[in-house]
Amino acid sequence: MIPQETVNLIVDTARIEEVVGDFVTLKRRGASFVACCPFHNEKTPSFYVTPSKGIFKCFGCGKAGSAVGFVMEHEHCSYVEALRYLAQKYHIEIKEEELSADEIVRRQHRESLLLVSDFAQQFYVSQLQSPEGRALGYRYLQGRGVTDDTIRRFGLGWAPSGRTALLDAATAAGYKLEYLVDAGLVVRHEDGTCSDKFRERVLFPIHSLSGRVIAYSGRTLRSDNPVKYLNSPDTEIYTKGRILLGIWEAKAEIARQDKCILVEGNLDMVTLHQLGITNVVASCGTALTVEQIRLIHKFTENITMMYDGDAAGIHAAMRGINLVLAEGLNVKIVLLPEGEDPDSFSRKHTLAEVQAFLAEGERDFIGCKSELLLAEAGEDPLKKAALINDIADTIAQIPDAVKRAVYVETTAVRFGIESGILFDRIAVMRRKMQEEARREASRSRRDDTPAAPSQEPDAVPQEAGVPEENRTLARVEQDLLYLLLRHGCDTLEFESDSPHYISEEEKWTVAGFIRNALQEDGSHLSNSAYRKVYEAYGRLYDEGLDAEGILHRLLNDPDVQVARLSAQLSTEKYPLTVQRFAASLTATASWLVQVVPKSIFVYHEKRIQVEMDRLRRSLATATAEQQTEILNQLKRLQTAQRKARRLSGREKMNDRK
Repeated sequence: MIPQETVNLIVDTARIEEVVGDFVTLKRRGASFVACCPFHNEKTPSFYVTPSKGIFKCFGCGKAGSAVGFVMEHEHCSYVEALRYLAQKYHIEIKEEELSADEIVRRQHRESLLLVSDFAQQFYVSQLQSPEGRALGYRYLQGRGVTDDTIRRFGLGWAPSGRTALLDAATAAGYKLEYLVDAGLVVRHEDGTCSDKFRERVLFPIHSLSGRVIAYSGRTLRSDNPVKYLNSPDTEIYTKGRILLGIWEAKAEIARQDKCILVEGNLDMVTLHQLGITNVVASCGTALTVEQIRLIHKFTENITMMYDGDAAGIHAAMRGINLVLAEGLNVKIVLLPEGEDPDSFSRKHTLAEVQAFLAEGERDFIGCKSELLLAEAGEDPLKKAALINDIADTIAQIPDAVKRAVYVETTAVRFGIESGILFDRIAVMRRKMQEEARREASRSRRDDTPAAPSQEPDAVPQEAGVPEENRTLARVEQDLLYLLLRHGCDTLEFESDSPHYISEEEKWTVAGFIRNALQEDGSHLSNSAYRKVYEAYGRLYDEGLDAEGILHRLLNDPDVQVARLSAQLSTEKYPLTVQRFAASLTATASWLVQVVPKSIFVYHEKRIQVEMDRLRRSLATATAEQQTEILNQLKRLQTAQRKARRLSGREKMNDRK
């Protein structure tokens, strides 16, 4: 267990803009930074980082939190793992307290997979210098023009031919077999025996965005082996379709140049980096996925596909175009001369020549498809029509209407047809896409537990991932938490004739007023997630912390739900239900003395509504005598509800409507 003082040091040292900036390209906007959200697909930036508050917030998907929360969300890791990442980043030593056996087991697995992967990396690198490694692996890399410096830079290695070479070395070093198997380094066979996953292959380590080795891609040198490249299987730390070879090394340059060059092969990526073109990543020879495109989108909106000049490379580029466009990115294609791949081409030319070829050879998808497919269509009018329809269907993938219009005009001019014909075709295709999206959303909803219908006419969607047991009270409970998180330590300056006035010497704080009101009524927040935040706030308030200290502690709370909700509900954009009452007020003090009591009255009114709804439902099964009593209770509650409405101002407002 990490001692609390070390936790405090880590969260106090971590700068939110530096942590987020390791993964996302931030642009300054006033006192904040802005970027496209790394957690959902968007074209217009709605992701804000505010250093003064130590918080990130996406106003698109709603995700928010501190530096610790960002690492947890982005790297899909636990609270403790996020703290370890930040401690390593800021060179903070962690001296741990004694952990229970169960705690050790729970957190050990993922870290153990990373550790055995690190060991394997060191082993494979060392094996490249063994007699077998130098005779085969090193000789092969030299023959492909890879320098010693590049070998060291990318950590290239050699998997020896022995059936259990890595397994034997790892177990001798104290690593457990189960972790070697779970990390995809060792294969367990049906007969109970085990062997190394990679044997007699040149190995390319695959890194996570944070720089940890999470997988490998191995190239065989045997002509009789049908599997030229062998990749690690999906594991707890690696999902093939969600990472790109070279992204760790290339991400900074991709962001700087605002362009990513995408190649297929491992050596294509390595050779281009060695030449000096370092904004290059590779898909490891696999088909491009949406998740990989979104990974690139974190750093740039511009992708250049540089694929082999043969038929397979051309078709791979054609397949990827629609995916890239559908994600809102801009795509260019560079087709190499037939028989060339990025590796061979870069070894035959200088840096300046390759850069010039890229600049001159980049084609948009319309030009590229037209050039390739027109050659096949010849003078056949039906094939030419099919080509135009194919281009229109590709344009339909683009989410931005302005971009679609520009491409339509370009296509219309190129083929000498009316743009309206293309727009009609695109409209039909987009309707099909939208219908398919609706069907998919419907299937997803059927798979999920249906949410209870809202009983509040102006209810808003609940915070993402937050279970709400009582939707009627949910929104006003959010209001109370917003007031606490933003103004809990502020003083309420009631006038002397106010029923809430105490004395000039003794005055309510917002937190004290809300707590007192709830205690007097004998109530507590009905939704468990909001109640946890309320109680956590109360504990910190009782410690005597100021507003900044309370929010800082809440944003870094080990309970992920508390941390996320604190971030979501403390942002300026969060709209209060009773905000309309403050519309004509300018001073913060006068705003609070009206809004805080009104929020309490609204909460009481909603609680009465919940009880009235319960009583009405019970009428159906009640006896005649019980129905009479229920009706009497309803009458008393209606009177109380009208009083609460008058005090909150809602009845007066409804009368005006």
